[in-house]
This record gives sequence, C-alpha cells and structure tokens, in this order.
Amino acid sequence: MNKIALIIKREYLTRVKKKSFIIMTILGPILMAGIGVVPIYLSMQKAEKQTIEVIDESGLFVNIIPESDLVNFVYPKITIQDARADFFKTDYNAILYIPKVLLSGGQHGIRIFYKKQLSASALNYISDHLSRIIFDIILVTNNVNVNFIKNAKEKSTFTLKTTQIDEEGKDKNKNMAVAIGISLVSAFLIYFFIFLYGVQVMRGVMEEKTNRIVEVILSSVKPFQLMMGKIVGVALVGLTQFLLWVILTTTLYSVATVTVFKGMDLKQIQQKEQVIKIGANLDYNNMNNFEETPEAMKIWDELQTMNLPEILFTFLFYFLAGYLMYSALFAAVGSAVDNEADTQQFMLPITIPLIFAFIIAQNVIQDPSSPMAFWFSIIPLTSPVIMMVRIPFGVPPWELALSMGVLVLTFIFTTWIAGRIYRTGILMYGKKVTWKELGKWLFYKG
Repeated sequence: MNKIALIIKREYLTRVKKKSFIIMTILGPILMAGIGVVPIYLSMQKAEKQTIEVIDESGLFVNIIPESDLVNFVYPKITIQDARADFFKTDYNAILYIPKVLLSGGQHGIRIFYKKQLSASALNYISDHLSRIIFDIILVTNNVNVNFIKNAKEKSTFTLKTTQIDEEGKDKNKNMAVAIGISLVSAFLIYFFIFLYGVQVMRGVMEEKTNRIVEVILSSVKPFQLMMGKIVGVALVGLTQFLLWVILTTTLYSVATVTVFKGMDLKQIQQKEQVIKIGANLDYNNMNNFEETPEAMKIWDELQTMNLPEILFTFLFYFLAGYLMYSALFAAVGSAVDNEADTQQFMLPITIPLIFAFIIAQNVIQDPSSPMAFWFSIIPLTSPVIMMVRIPFGVPPWELALSMGVLVLTFIFTTWIAGRIYRTGILMYGKKVTWKELGKWLFYKG
C-alpha cells in the first residue's frame, strides 16, 4: 500500500507542476467566467443608433413607426429613385422602402437598402414593428376592434410552469430550463474529463514503456500497484483542477459583479419600448409599466430551488467512478502497444459507449423517465453521462443506488481485466498485439 501511495504522490506532483496544468487551471476559469460575464456586459452596452430614411409610398407609416435607442426614422417626401441616387450624399444608414400596394400583397416588396450591414437587433426591431403595424391596419380596415384583439392576446398569454411533486405531496419546484442547463453542462463535463484524463493515463503508460523506465520501476513494485498508482494519481490531478476551476470561476464572477456591473441597473438588460399611440383606434407596442426581473436573476433564483448538494455529490461520484473505470481500460491499451498509432484498434470499442451516451443525452432530456433513459443510466459504460443528465429532473433513490452499485462492481471487474493485460503488455516490445492475444493474456498465470 505504501508503494501505491508513493506512485500516486509521484504522478500527482509531477503533473500539477507542469506548465500546461498551471496554464489550463488559470485559463479555464477565465474562459468560463467570460462566457457568463461578457454576454451580460455586452447586452448592457448601447449600440450605435441607426438613422433610417423611410420612403413610404403607401402613406400608412409616416411618423408612426416607434423609435428606440436602436433606430430613428426620417420621412422625406421624395421618390425611391431620388433616395437611392443621393443615398451616399446623406448621413442615413439605410433606406426603408415601403411600396404603394402594401395591403394587396405588397408586403413582400418592403426592402431595406444599406451602405453597411445593419445590426441584427436593428433589423429585427424594424421587421417586428412593421409586421405588428400592418396587422393592426388590416384589422382596422376590416372594422375589427384592435384593442379587443390585443386584450384577448394579453389575457390568453401565459407561462406554463412545471413543478414536481414528491411522494408526500410537497412541491419540489424544479424549473425545466434550469434542469436542462444543468443536465447538459454536467454531461459535457463528465464526458470531457473522462476523455481528457483517461488519455493522459494511456499516454503516461506508453511513455514509460517506450523509454524503458518501467523496467526499472517494476523491479521495486508490482505491475498492478504501478497501474493503480498511476490511475489514482491522475484522478486526483483531475479532481484538483476541477475544484480549482469551480473556486476560481466563482471568485472571478463575484469580482465581475461588483466591478464590471457596478452602478449598472441589471434590469436594463431587457429593453423597454415606448407606448406609441396612433389615432383613436391604434395603440402600438403598448408595454405595461412593470419592473421585470432580468432572466439571469430569474435563473439564479430558480437554481436555488434545485437540490445542489445532491447534484454535486452525484457529479463527483460519477466523475471519479467513470474515470476510474475508463482509465483502467486506457491504461491496459497503453501497456499493450508501443506507439499511439497502434491504439486506434483498441480505443474505438472503449470510446464508442461514451460517445454514444453523449449523443443520446439530448433524447434523454426530452423524457428522463423513459425506458431508454433508465437502462442507459444503469449500463455502466454509459451511466456516468446519462445519469447526470437525469439527476436534475429527479431520480428515484433505488435507481440511483442500483446505478452506483453496478458502476462500482464494473470498475472492480474492469480493473481486474486491465491488471491482467497490464502485467503482460507492459514488458512486451516490438510485437503487434491483436484482440485474440489480449484474450490469452487474461488467463496467464503468475
């Protein structure tokens, strides 16, 4: 046991002192915090206001298109030919052309001419408002009460909230969007870390084998001890890096909240539009005077209702158990070959279940309680990914216990298989190994 501990210490210290580990430990949190902070910061910045020259041959839109911080509209009394001819002599950013035969199928003739491409938000703003105004004009020209239609739309609009109930009839308050987000992130991290650190184990074994260092090491320790020390040592490296990422990302996000967002009203992230009244009948874009909570703050509130300790515990378990199972197989592959090109024939059968689990994760999200979701969360080669997809939606305790138990037993079995292959392959050089020969190694005595 002391020898395994020494190997674990050697593997751990050797890897955490590498420049690549230090760089990735620093860059990872910066990138993850940036993904959360940068979009919010950019959404708070005011885009350059675009001035649009409106050539309205129909005469229905003059001075009634709502302006905003994105765009303002000018309505000169000129033809589209003159507007296009003098376009580059003006300061207008674009020309909005509305044909005369608008209500008789001319909607498809509405066009925008520009010098430089307008922002997507400005184009969406113009398109949405024109569509709403055309809709209201059609209603008015057909003697339909616009306000009645709008009131009906407002009263019939609702948000369907999902709430899970436990066996005692109490609400669990699970938000579907938040649960889906946690599922996808957890599944990706499990998939990423198993591949990343499992391949590190394989390459480490191959490097020691090709450099003939392993011959010296095996004079003092048994092959199984060397393999387990390497696997556990790399696992601790991965766990250390993950925990550092969580701590540093949380710290960076907290610092950004009190510095970058200082003095900014987060509620301004969602744009409010002015109330524009047109005549006696039309009331475009009538926005109620209410303070709406930003989506980021809503998500954070909903996140508090999730069982975060359970999610974190299961993530750590499936990360470690899944990694230990796969890395034992990766170590066996590394011991059986002399170079990385020869690993392909053995890597494919090992990695296919993990890749397949990540692919079907999106289908499992659609129905986390389906038979497919159940069986793939029990099968050990796919359970680290699929069970983490199901956890945020709620999994019966017996299913979770069964999945964990099967995964632990499979880890023990795969470690035994890997140990048998490792002890023979680690000292074998210059021979092309086949699947048939690997099978023979399992039954060698000694």
